[in-house]
Amino acid sequence: MTRILPDLRRRDVNRDLNDPDRLHKRIMCLVPDGLGADPRARAGVLFRVEDTRAGVQILVQTRVEPMPARLPDGYGEIAVKRLDGLLSRLHRGCVVHYRIAANPSKRLGKHAGPDAGKIKALRGAAAEEWWTQRAARCGLSVMTVSSQSQQDVRTGSGIRHAVVRFDGIATVTDADLVRAAVLDGVGRGKSYGCGLLSLALAAA
Repeated sequence: MTRILPDLRRRDVNRDLNDPDRLHKRIMCLVPDGLGADPRARAGVLFRVEDTRAGVQILVQTRVEPMPARLPDGYGEIAVKRLDGLLSRLHRGCVVHYRIAANPSKRLGKHAGPDAGKIKALRGAAAEEWWTQRAARCGLSVMTVSSQSQQDVRTGSGIRHAVVRFDGIATVTDADLVRAAVLDGVGRGKSYGCGLLSLALAAA
């Protein structure tokens, strides 16, 4: 996991944060070149942009050793830590705090008329229900959930990702499924800041 506190006084930082395609390319510079047709998936790149008390932070998770030296000099304050310890401590029945920014959506059925087959973004209670069901398939039984709509991501190709951040507490029902969800991400929009599942063990 690489934590970047970008220097918001820099023009390149602000251009990145305001352009999803530029930010994706910037994030991908943290992993080696030449990874084939789907380098994001092969390197396990997932990320999330957050506003914190300390300012904006970018969390980047990779399966390969990150190369922060490939970022421009002075781009921001950078710290790297491994997740092996956390992942190894997950077990059935343990309680975790979770956070994920996801793209909750569903494909409309044939009864939707002219909109049949289209993807509908979910908000509010519908989004929370989506997350509860998706979490169950990822080995988590959601105990509490709060959702907060984030700014939509609009790519240069015109694709829109409606982003919702979910926070709460869950119980691990299948540690292997949880580890897979952490490493592979959850849902759509992974190239644009969705799908990174962050966990912390709850105090006993």
